Amino acid sequence: MSPMKFRHELHYDAPPAAVFEMLADPAFREAACEAQDVISAEVTLERDGSGFSLVVDQEQRTDDLPSFARTFAGSSTRAIQREEWSDTTGGTLQIDTPGKPSTLKGTIALRPEGSGTVEIVELEIKVKVPLIGGRLERLLADKVAAGMDAEHGVGVPYLQGR
Repeated sequence: MSPMKFRHELHYDAPPAAVFEMLADPAFREAACEAQDVISAEVTLERDGSGFSLVVDQEQRTDDLPSFARTFAGSSTRAIQREEWSDTTGGTLQIDTPGKPSTLKGTIALRPEGSGTVEIVELEIKVKVPLIGGRLERLLADKVAAGMDAEHGVGVPYLQGR
């Protein structure tokens, strides 16, 4: 079975350069983790020329998952988000789930839209579990979208305060 295609867009009332600087701010990333109500999170961000490398290693709650997924995920689950931005317009995104047979890989792009910016995340999500893999892929997609929406909820006031 082929990977599930995922696309999610977030709209900001700020130019792409400002959105990039927000995404490259470790304090913003830590606040976004808090907004997602994770158990714990460690953010490592290194600027590199016009881009940056980010690793967010977090322990996430699973009590909001259906019972069939909690059986698979456990009482909590670890997610390691890696972003490699080569420049201010976008980069790659990979989310690893140690010990789980899943892969999430794709891209992040910032595009001007009117006087603002649209952040576009496109991923291929694959869970290698017989019978329920597709259902787990949809749940992962929902969790990723919810995390991005929580980050957006922190980003809008962050950008207004700049």
